[in-house]
Amino acid sequence: MEERGQGTVEWVGLVAVVSLLFFALVAAGVRVPGAAFARAIGSRILCAAALADRCGDEPVLISAYGSDVGRLVREHMPTLFLEHDSRALPVDFRRCRDSTCGDGSARGLVSRTDAGLPVTAFVHVVDCRDACSRSRAGSVYIQYWLYYADSATLRGVPIAGAKGYHEDDWESVQIRIGPDGEIDERASSHHGYNHTQGLANAGSDLGSGLLTAAAEAVGGRPRGGWGPETGVLLVSGGSHAGNANGFPRFDRVTPAGRVHLVPLEPIAAEVDGYAFAISPPWRKKVWGDPEAAGTD
Repeated sequence: MEERGQGTVEWVGLVAVVSLLFFALVAAGVRVPGAAFARAIGSRILCAAALADRCGDEPVLISAYGSDVGRLVREHMPTLFLEHDSRALPVDFRRCRDSTCGDGSARGLVSRTDAGLPVTAFVHVVDCRDACSRSRAGSVYIQYWLYYADSATLRGVPIAGAKGYHEDDWESVQIRIGPDGEIDERASSHHGYNHTQGLANAGSDLGSGLLTAAAEAVGGRPRGGWGPETGVLLVSGGSHAGNANGFPRFDRVTPAGRVHLVPLEPIAAEVDGYAFAISPPWRKKVWGDPEAAGTD
């Protein structure tokens, strides 16, 4: 029995090495016969070998959203880059609502808090392929909601008892998959949504509709804060405001596959007993209107 178990471990190890070699060749641009088929098989092998954390969420996501949308949800979760001088991580609010359990390493690869809780994103899907207004019709919107125990703007400031600017902080990164297959991304930033960091976002950050409209009219920023999908979310160390593109300094990273994904719709229907310092996702306008420009 022991010999068989050892052989199984060796077989899994060999298959995993072959699979990783295949992915490396594809990533390097080498043309591999039957690449799409081989990639699909390789992904399943890595799941079976427990080498890809991303596989664990897929059955739950498929159960919640169906096979095609469930896989899209997993596929389009961005990698998190967290700015330097911060330790807060997005967590499951049902398990943690305080920085003592929500903080993690200040450097390097992070997938869990110091208390052992996984980095978590809640998911809300608005499928407009059947029934939505004309401008939204045919698109699928995936909203990834990140909960932080507080907004850490004042953390470290020598004020007695200061924990942050406010308790509870909900931020989001959103994906729009158009009927033509075009994929866009935007992230919540203070009072609005941004794609690329820059002064053109001042109106969105300040909550000024007039400034935002002016910037969009002259092409200074894309309408609604949408821009091409980058596959990353850049998180500010102070307010947790996000962008999909920019070049600040980041000391921590959570790969997309290490982010635990949780469907939010069934939770939102049962959380009346929770009170938050700011509006939770299911009470925001964008929950029902995925093109809404504000974070209220």
